[in-house]
Amino acid sequence: MRRGRLLLLAVAALACVWALPSSASAKTVWLCKPGKPGDACNVSLSTTSFSPQGKRLSVEQIKRPKRPKFDCFYVYPTVSDQKTSTANFDIDPELRSIAQFQAARYSTDCRVYAPVYRQRTLLGIFGGGTPTGAPPDQGYTDVRSAWRDYLKNYNHGRGVVIIGHSQGTFVLRELLTKEIDPKPKARKRLISAVLLGGNVLVKKGKDVGGDFKKIPACRAKTQVGCVIAFSTFNEVPPAGAVFGRAPTPDLQVLCTNPAALGGGWGKLTPIQPSEPFAPGTTIAATIAVLGVPEPPVKTAWRAFPGSYRGRCSSAAGADVLRISSIGGAPVFKASPTPGWGLHLVDANIALGQLVDVVRTQAAAWRAHH
Repeated sequence: MRRGRLLLLAVAALACVWALPSSASAKTVWLCKPGKPGDACNVSLSTTSFSPQGKRLSVEQIKRPKRPKFDCFYVYPTVSDQKTSTANFDIDPELRSIAQFQAARYSTDCRVYAPVYRQRTLLGIFGGGTPTGAPPDQGYTDVRSAWRDYLKNYNHGRGVVIIGHSQGTFVLRELLTKEIDPKPKARKRLISAVLLGGNVLVKKGKDVGGDFKKIPACRAKTQVGCVIAFSTFNEVPPAGAVFGRAPTPDLQVLCTNPAALGGGWGKLTPIQPSEPFAPGTTIAATIAVLGVPEPPVKTAWRAFPGSYRGRCSSAAGADVLRISSIGGAPVFKASPTPGWGLHLVDANIALGQLVDVVRTQAAAWRAHH
């Protein structure tokens, strides 16, 4: 019973400018930054591919480009197991693991920058964490400061893909709303924003008008300055589901299928690190119940090309990415209840397509700049 409650709390916790700035921080703690010793995103890209049934297909030794042509700015979800209500700037094992799971794969094409921020911890969200006296918006303030630091010291006019999940998406929604969406020069730098598991809002039937007034949904692989967003379910979301339903009738939650941005079904390629998530952490326990296949490999990554298919669905009034297995691929378990869907696989279920899309978008952005 206690274990089940911990899993529930962990997954629930996961759900919860462009002009040169005048106050860029010189104290950013980087989880990922090119050239940084111990860069959590600087890992091997060697990959073993498997069929839906788990048959080994191929091994690929992928080389990271010496001079990536664009950047990625990543903000991680709620993962901190610190005993305080607000995390400090320590780079704990769970931070390194989540960066590898969700951000490191993008380094096949981009330079990845990921700041450490004082997020609400698992205990901070659900009680029991030692109060720190930090203001409630400290996480956003840290990310905004890191963003401005990045722009002033590292961007040098490059295009950027912004990536987040869950709490990271909530923070980035605010960052885009205040720092990018209202500023034409800022929007011109944006290749795209990948905002997963965070209920990005648009006007009902429209691609803009909710969270963002100018930044639209991505509907083509060559479209730039746009948003990719979804939450994953393999069943119709039940009444009271955490994701997919907007707070008011005039809004809806954005869903864009990275395998078929124009609409319809598309085959998905899950990609995940072969190294397990930080052992002994709360998030590691939640991942264990999903039923994600883990065939033994010697490479740093496992890929399962075309093992699932997905489409954006509005069934039961919830706009989500509905997935189904192909050819005997495992059926994931909603965790901890059907209302949460497959929140923990949002960043990896279509990672193959997401990396491909941002690569194509970056090429289109460079062609216009």
